[in-house]
Amino acid sequence: MKEAARVAGQAGALGTHLHQLFQRSFAVAKEVRSTTEIGAQSVSMAAASVRLAQRIFGDLRETRVLFVGAGEMIELCATHFAAQHPRSISVANRSVERAERLAHRFAADTFRLAELPERLEHFDVVVSCTASSLPIIGLGMVERATLARRRRPIFMVDLAVPRAIEHEVERLDDVFLYTVDDLGKVVQSGVERRQAAVEQAEAIIETRVEAFMHWLGTRQVVPLVRSLHERADTIRAAELERALRLLGRGAAPEQALEALAHALTQKFLHGPTVMLQRPGADRQQLAGLVDQLLPGERGERATSTERDGSEDGTAGRDLPAR
Repeated sequence: MKEAARVAGQAGALGTHLHQLFQRSFAVAKEVRSTTEIGAQSVSMAAASVRLAQRIFGDLRETRVLFVGAGEMIELCATHFAAQHPRSISVANRSVERAERLAHRFAADTFRLAELPERLEHFDVVVSCTASSLPIIGLGMVERATLARRRRPIFMVDLAVPRAIEHEVERLDDVFLYTVDDLGKVVQSGVERRQAAVEQAEAIIETRVEAFMHWLGTRQVVPLVRSLHERADTIRAAELERALRLLGRGAAPEQALEALAHALTQKFLHGPTVMLQRPGADRQQLAGLVDQLLPGERGERATSTERDGSEDGTAGRDLPAR
């Protein structure tokens, strides 16, 4: 999604509204991930395999990972493990061509299953999922590998049904073997915990949606705001020209400034005054609107006006009463 937004922005096809929508979506996604546990639990067997391996090795960047098989499940697991940037990835399969297609995607090495007994000792993580009806990784093979590894642990995942790794392997020291049933329990627990965080995540999203809709609403009044500024600027320019003419005719600067301020005040207060004096007008509602258009406490404004006027003798001159 970020790449799509970047490309669209470079092509000039994003626009103000979509730009805001994308940026706010990315921001709320980051907020949900960082403030809730919705992403802290594994909800797939591939993700669960990675998390279990991290419990044993911590950082997986120094591990050597072997995938036995080249089917869809192995491809999914390889995607998750590759994201951890292990030291190396290898694929063992009966069909070397199929193994090479998968290996090309992850810059992995390949070899035939027949070579597995001699090469097993070189791997820290072994994920197996084949269509074989009989186990292809036996107890003796794993025993020899552990002896050669000198008690360095091996993490093994058997995703095949029926099993591709003999169940007796789990009794070996320094071997951590997990089956489909084991991973299923981890996934179920992750789903339950993630569900508990859904309400919190949805509340965050709802708040951010409301904020975006508010922003969208303000964008709809932009033409009106622009029009108000243009009309106000027209009034300003006209009154400024009159003040300059006064100065040109020899009027004192103070007189020209007073005339300019007075004219601008009258022009901007004319509309609200007419609305308040119109027969049948809802004066209470209009008074609230006037307070929003001219913010500040009435007492504060009156005091300020009196104070300013007392300095130059113009207090209350020709101004409409509130």
